[in-house]
Amino acid sequence: MVSKQRRYDSLVRALHADIFRYGYWLCGDKHVAEDITQETFLRAWRSLESLKDDKAAKAWLITILRRENARRFERKQFNYSDVEQDSLEDHISSSSEEQAEQHLIRRQIAKLEIEYREPLLLQIIGGFSGEEIAGILELNRNTVMTRLFRARNQLKEVLEQPQVRGQSNG
Repeated sequence: MVSKQRRYDSLVRALHADIFRYGYWLCGDKHVAEDITQETFLRAWRSLESLKDDKAAKAWLITILRRENARRFERKQFNYSDVEQDSLEDHISSSSEEQAEQHLIRRQIAKLEIEYREPLLLQIIGGFSGEEIAGILELNRNTVMTRLFRARNQLKEVLEQPQVRGQSNG
């Protein structure tokens, strides 16, 4: 039997970056994301025995993170549409055009209603399937697939508008 400490350490090493990235997308603030990520792993340590299958660890941690983020709003109301995703670093893009495109996409995702944004982020950042997202969000799989479809369509519509992309109608 693997010790609790060794199991926990391997979870942190394997999933910390993904959990932090998702937390950052949720709250839009690096320091808050660090705090909720830390609290997520603290809660994970306390209830590690409840994680029966290590293959489900990422979904389990995302669920804990979502609850930690929600706890912040029990004390304070916050408008997600005001969150600017400007400082999310992208180390992959090589050209300024690609960086501008990524910035535009992040801003448009941030403007989606939470019911559409959250499943989309779980899919594109978390890499979760529709079935896994349904489990995390405690929704029917068909509901998740509909929301993913609508989220992509809303993004597509906004990104195809000439003024959004900086093109002229001339």
